[in-house]
Amino acid sequence: MNLILTVFILLLLVALSGVIARFFPLVPLPLLQLIMGTLAAALPAVGLHVDFNPEFFLLFFVPPLLFAESWRVSKREFFQLRSPILTLALGLVIFTVIGVGYLVHWAVPIIPLSAAFALAAVLSPTDTVAVSAVARRIKMPPRLMHVLEGESLLNDASGLVAMKFAIAATLTGSFSLLEAMSSFFVIAIGGLSLGFSVAWLFSWVQDKLIAWRGEELSLQLVLLRLLLPFSTYVLAEHLAVSGILAVVAAGVTVELTDRHRSGALASRMQMRELRTMIEFVFNGLIFLLLGLQLPEFIGRPVRAAYQNAGLGEACRLLGLSAVLCWRCRLCGLCGSGAPCAYPPAGRNGQAHQTHRRCAT
Repeated sequence: MNLILTVFILLLLVALSGVIARFFPLVPLPLLQLIMGTLAAALPAVGLHVDFNPEFFLLFFVPPLLFAESWRVSKREFFQLRSPILTLALGLVIFTVIGVGYLVHWAVPIIPLSAAFALAAVLSPTDTVAVSAVARRIKMPPRLMHVLEGESLLNDASGLVAMKFAIAATLTGSFSLLEAMSSFFVIAIGGLSLGFSVAWLFSWVQDKLIAWRGEELSLQLVLLRLLLPFSTYVLAEHLAVSGILAVVAAGVTVELTDRHRSGALASRMQMRELRTMIEFVFNGLIFLLLGLQLPEFIGRPVRAAYQNAGLGEACRLLGLSAVLCWRCRLCGLCGSGAPCAYPPAGRNGQAHQTHRRCAT
């Protein structure tokens, strides 16, 4: 009963955030949801608490949102700008890991350098939808926006490999560059190949079902497409390749095959509307859950630092937290990155149609 009540409250807060955002168009929707989640956890009258499970988060939230964004990204520009995209996806992530790792180790010397590199690897990959939203808000040149969107789709592989070997170096005290490079190519190429294969098989089965029964199976096809990113991610993780890159490849492949399909109009229209609602709800839940964790994640370490090391160390920890929060803001966490199913009205009364989302 408590679980049902918690889910109901979270969904209610997501809906309320969309309504409130219409009356305060200058307040970014993710920031509003973050504040609502923090208040729901901090206020004694509410005291909402949700146990955070990272594995559940990665499985339940990341695949559908990443699949939708990879389906939406411009494919022509993505392939034309592949050289700068790949350069940023590899070089920029490695540069960020090294720079932020040394910065964290300098700011908090008690953290080992390898552990600081692991933390930097978590922060280094930018979120694809957040980049998209920030780029549109500040009116970036289209070419630069396409490069950043494409890079943010692919940089997770290099970030995950860097985190994996930083953790291994922390636990074992050894590091192998050759092993890291080979592991990166296995994880990245394996994930992309698996995602392409699963999506191509799905499209082939979908074509056969449409040719056999026409539009009668539109609801079933929509359900199968909803399950596609989850199944792709689970299969990739089971085979020890990049589940994130597999989902990206699946989204790109499905969109390319849809371009050459003249039928299934009903299922595509149903899927478009359902995707908009799912993106809005899932992104809202992400920021609400993040807000629910903030009082404990920030308050408990600061109190411990104050009790054990004094006011100076507590202020130092607060400063580091502020730097990390600012890094999240630069990635779009506090920008208008969430999809707005109910966008604020413009001056002429019409709604501004915006594209969207998150981040983990």
